[in-house]
Amino acid sequence: MSITVESASRLLSEKGYLDMEIPKGTDLISEINKLRKEKNAVILAHYYQTGDIQDIADFLGDSLQLARAAEKTNADMIVFCGVHFMAEAAKILNPDKKVVLPDAKAGCSLADSCSGAELKAFKEQHPGAVVVSYINCNADVKAESDIIVTSSNAEQIINSLPKEQKIIFAPDKNLGRYLNEKTGRKMLLWDGVCIVHEAFSMEKIARQIYENPKAKVIAHPEASKEVLNLADYIGSTSNMINFVSNDPAEEFIVVTEEGVLHEMQKKAPHKKLIPALVQDESCSCSECFYMKLNTMEKLYLCMKYELPEVTIEENVRLKALEAVNRMMELSKNIK
Repeated sequence: MSITVESASRLLSEKGYLDMEIPKGTDLISEINKLRKEKNAVILAHYYQTGDIQDIADFLGDSLQLARAAEKTNADMIVFCGVHFMAEAAKILNPDKKVVLPDAKAGCSLADSCSGAELKAFKEQHPGAVVVSYINCNADVKAESDIIVTSSNAEQIINSLPKEQKIIFAPDKNLGRYLNEKTGRKMLLWDGVCIVHEAFSMEKIARQIYENPKAKVIAHPEASKEVLNLADYIGSTSNMINFVSNDPAEEFIVVTEEGVLHEMQKKAPHKKLIPALVQDESCSCSECFYMKLNTMEKLYLCMKYELPEVTIEENVRLKALEAVNRMMELSKNIK
């Protein structure tokens, strides 16, 4: 069927994502590569995407790596295969470029736990506090923040602030608690969590350790304190990948979203990777529903019709940009 940009926009407003028929036998990889060249587009993908999307991306990384890639790109269109707050970050850094996301419904439970209005009200209750927000937040929260951080650079950035400085940390309380322990701070923590990392079961992981005595446990700091207490190594997504590649151990229990195992296995094909178990009896490993909304079919359609497009009000973007730029400046020396 023939679909115009106008009808695509109408469908988008009705359903929230592009749900159009693709001709049978379409070579999606070939078509995506052709569109990438024709439209001078760059594809950014997070490690939590499906393996086929990771493999076709121009840049693959965690939040900090993708923010840097978005900042440096010369492309006319940024295709962000991740969740909405990540695509917003790309738009914050590139106001003159078109930014599209394969599925408009690819949100984030953590980002949804805190709004700009709520954070503003919390700030007013704690005058003089510097607001440090995890990059996993929406643009309106970034606009109410003084500095943005990722799990890769948060410890260094917080340590760069005066010891006596009062700090509000939003929105992830698990990451904030972990950083308080690492830095000796007493930051005020917003009460938000990532449902993916909150789902891990301490009891089941302890059983996995018993059944795999040679395995090292590696975990993302968004996990609960009880789970992190079992870990041999705690780090950002990219640091976890590097740890698996460089550590002499041959087996690892991986406590983060299962999508990262795709890149880990490519970097260390001879090593045994064991997804950590979650509390839910109906599934075995932790998968982000929102991240997996993006598919190769939706990637193709969003590149073809340049929809859904991510837009941000300019006054919000400029305020958010200040906080993101402070992160970029303070994390220049972090790999």
